[in-house]
Amino acid sequence: MERMGEHINEQLADELAGRVTHAVRESLREEFTASMRAQRRRAILYAGAGAAALYTGAAVALAIGLVLALGMPDWGAALVVAVVLGVAAYVLRGAARPGRPPAPDAPPMPTTPPTPGA
Repeated sequence: MERMGEHINEQLADELAGRVTHAVRESLREEFTASMRAQRRRAILYAGAGAAALYTGAAVALAIGLVLALGMPDWGAALVVAVVLGVAAYVLRGAARPGRPPAPDAPPMPTTPPTPGA
């Protein structure tokens, strides 16, 4: 009889552990899914902002070119805008690159001259 009670207790413990494991797994899955949805939405919004900024920059470059074209030939205005944008891109690329690695430190210099025979 005592053996049967142990068997029932083991079954109850196994069932309880299974239910807890299932509940934890489902809770984690729901949390992960919600987190992924929020990250996906954020990424889409950033992509939209980037596209809008790109078109804004193109419109500004066109406006500058049109203003310059009032006082010079159209091809000259386009060339000036292209050169300015090229220089800006070069400067920004240089700023984004990591700098040169620092020079290795020289070994420390002795503070007192070595004694002869030492």
